[in-house]
Amino acid sequence: MPRKSEPLRKLGFLTIGLFDEKDPGAGHRSTLDVIVLGEELGFDSAWVRHRHLQFGISSPVAVLAAATQRTSRIQLGTAVIPLGWENPLRLAEDLATVDVLSGGRLNPGISVGPPMHYDDVKHALYPETADVENFSYDRVQRLLDFVGGEKVASFSGVEGIEVWSDRVQPHAAGLRERIWYGGGSLRSAKWAGEHGLNLLTSNVAQSELSEDFAETQLSHIKTFREHGGNRVSQGLVVIPTDSATPEQRAKYEAYVEGRAARAGKTFGPRKYMFERDIIGTSAEIAEQLYAHLGFQEVDEVVFALPFSFDHGDYVQILTDIATKLGPELGWSPA
Repeated sequence: MPRKSEPLRKLGFLTIGLFDEKDPGAGHRSTLDVIVLGEELGFDSAWVRHRHLQFGISSPVAVLAAATQRTSRIQLGTAVIPLGWENPLRLAEDLATVDVLSGGRLNPGISVGPPMHYDDVKHALYPETADVENFSYDRVQRLLDFVGGEKVASFSGVEGIEVWSDRVQPHAAGLRERIWYGGGSLRSAKWAGEHGLNLLTSNVAQSELSEDFAETQLSHIKTFREHGGNRVSQGLVVIPTDSATPEQRAKYEAYVEGRAARAGKTFGPRKYMFERDIIGTSAEIAEQLYAHLGFQEVDEVVFALPFSFDHGDYVQILTDIATKLGPELGWSPA
């Protein structure tokens, strides 16, 4: 997207689906209501985060299965499913089932690597195989093969009154081309491009060639495309305040201020860095996005909603994004 010369083509949003431990149903219903609102506002896609052993959505595939029955048009995505927690064969069946229920609207986002706090959970997750589990890109390749229709069994045919397939059923045509990789490094961008995946970028990246976040994200996008990749989505936290009440604006500003200290720094041995959240009127946010090197290279975005806001706040933010920020970026609702 070379600055302002071309319109934003796809506009989506991402939510963590926070819930109260004592009343988890309310939080899950709120997430579904937000997805329905997104469709009504004309968003192209709605995405849910994946949070194991936390108070956010632990089973995005199940939540999106429910969303398929409440919506008819909006694309539904996961950002992202960490495959270290999953059996690729079983996940392939779940993804295909939800895609069929949605009429071909599922966009699975995935990543690899050991589960977070693996030493604390491996005894429960993989009690017999924890020390030999393969958390490399091989795990992604298995999922891609199974979703794509490769054989998973040596037997197929009729046995008694039952019919057996040697491939994952149901087969969801086109799902393989709608799988995204959540990448924040040059290595993952290169691998995703070489293996025909789409690339999800976010507000977290691994500093390798620069300690400037936008420059780092630009290097990842260019590497992805140099190795055969095409579709890239950018996912920053943006908070438009056009229709916010004074109380909401104060809450939003405190949220952004509380996270501001981590921007411009690197963390841990892998030098992770965070992009700052963008808050202001839609016109102000648009100007900052147009100046962002990563945004200049994409024509679709998935803006991340802040973690800890109330349902009414999300309604205001999504409404402003769809009716004010989107048009500022040249986007038109579906």
